[in-house]
Amino acid sequence: MERLPSMVLNEEIVGRLDMETLCSIACLNRAFRFSVDSQAIPSISSLHLNTMSPDGQTLHHILGRCKSLTSLTLNCLRLLDHSLCHFLTPSIQQLNLWCCSLLSYQILASIGNNCPNLRVLVLELADKGSTDVFRSNLAIMLNRCFYLESLSLKIRGTEVDANSFQLIEFFLPKTITTLKLKPMLESDAFVLISRVGRNRLDTDILSVPTSPPYIPKFGLQSLSLVLDLISDELLVAITDYLPLLVELDLEDRTYKVPLPDRDLTNTGLQFLGSCRRLTALSLVRGRLKHQGTFKRVNDMGMFLLSEGCKGLESVRFCGFSKVSDAGFASVLHSCLKLKKIEVRNSLFLSDLAFHDLTGVVSCALVEVRLLSCRLITSETVEKLALCRSLEILDLGGCKSIADSCLSSITRLRKLTTLNLSGADITDSGLYVLGQGSLPITNLCLRGCKRVTDKGVTRLLCGGGTIGKRLITLDLGYMPGISDETILAVAAADIGIIDLCIRSCFYVTDSSVEALARKRSVQGMNKQLRRLDLCNCISLSAESLRWLKKPSFQGLHWLGICNTRLASHVDSTITEIHQERPWLTLCLDGCEIGCHDGWQFHKPEGH
Repeated sequence: MERLPSMVLNEEIVGRLDMETLCSIACLNRAFRFSVDSQAIPSISSLHLNTMSPDGQTLHHILGRCKSLTSLTLNCLRLLDHSLCHFLTPSIQQLNLWCCSLLSYQILASIGNNCPNLRVLVLELADKGSTDVFRSNLAIMLNRCFYLESLSLKIRGTEVDANSFQLIEFFLPKTITTLKLKPMLESDAFVLISRVGRNRLDTDILSVPTSPPYIPKFGLQSLSLVLDLISDELLVAITDYLPLLVELDLEDRTYKVPLPDRDLTNTGLQFLGSCRRLTALSLVRGRLKHQGTFKRVNDMGMFLLSEGCKGLESVRFCGFSKVSDAGFASVLHSCLKLKKIEVRNSLFLSDLAFHDLTGVVSCALVEVRLLSCRLITSETVEKLALCRSLEILDLGGCKSIADSCLSSITRLRKLTTLNLSGADITDSGLYVLGQGSLPITNLCLRGCKRVTDKGVTRLLCGGGTIGKRLITLDLGYMPGISDETILAVAAADIGIIDLCIRSCFYVTDSSVEALARKRSVQGMNKQLRRLDLCNCISLSAESLRWLKKPSFQGLHWLGICNTRLASHVDSTITEIHQERPWLTLCLDGCEIGCHDGWQFHKPEGH
């Protein structure tokens, strides 16, 4: 290897690898280390570290040698302002900062002062309780990022002040085409939409089109808002001021049932149908203090929407409790370009909506998510098996899915993601699935109470492709799972990166030992990265010794809430932190990666 010409080593081998792999091969020999340190890392233009949560020292060690960064993606769970500011430079054009639990609002001003050429910004902040400080720093940033095209700002917490984005419309650059804000009051959204729309209309009037068709130089193409209420008036404003919208994502989280004249009705969907350019639509009534629903929208509203927006390629509906099979079927059959559909918490969606999938739409569907739809049965899955382009099938919470449809799933030769959480499947069904030639990389069996060790072992060792391709496996809340399953996972020639076994009460220290001893598969990039042991009550504190080097070499995240490992916080935990500063030990009960609860983390919790 050391005799290879430097050009071949740098351009044909090292230059094609990601950061994690570069760090791994640098340990192999001097030639690789020199090539990585002197050539590869300094020339990297795009860096993605969203799967691990580095501390300030680790981040400095990684980014200190990156001199050409234009795009940076970070998981900021353990980063403070001063750790990050050093790497905010004028060359940065795309900045994605996730899970910023410790960053202050001053980071906004720092971004504006140091990244004047920024085009794309995604920022997830934890609520700090000071709305005025947030607004002033946001104004500084927006006034100095003249070329910003895409802005996504989310503030997460228990009681976030929805007034935080008030008056943002006065500072938005006219280059903005994509805008995502969370949370926001409906009244502030009216003002924002009308001002942005008036600016677009002014541009239309002042500009003279040179050749038809003329497209204005200014105008939102994608809008995503999390509001206190979605109403007819809001949708009317959107259709009036933003008729060129391509993507619309609206979610509301109501404290109480909306008044009849302040809610979304069929009329609002009829107006929305005039947005002929829409290709992606998401309308969600979320859960705050209770599971709200759009009680004043029925099948007629869906008819009117689907007749107007025939160009839709992606739809997401949550909380439409009065819409039946006829309404959802109208979307399936009118929107012939439809590739993605998601329906959540529908009381009346049943197999009849998918009865006739013999048209063009059956060839186009790539992603289907039917979540917590109690009337969906195995018959729907058998119909969806006609969609030979299907890559993602999510049936989470559909409890009437049984073994009879699993043979149909094996005919989906492009399926990479399958969620059967809560399904009424058994070991026999998993045996059928394990013998298929499915290219599944992500599988969720969470809450499948009739599945035992025997079924999972058959799945992984059945001779099919699923036992060789799996990357993510969720076996949480399964009472039939014990050490036997985990030993099978560890023994199989399978490169699982994410493994969830939370609330598997019969998993013991033997499982942790087996996973710790498991060797990497197909190179170092196939090691276990994230492991969820939350609420595995049979684990003892002795398992902590397997978290020390050299075991679990690639582990980035470990969930140990409600286990004896979490209650045994002593010098062992301190030693592990010192040995592995990149490892996040989550004691707060979050799902894998802390994507659902990072805003509540305390610094000492990690």
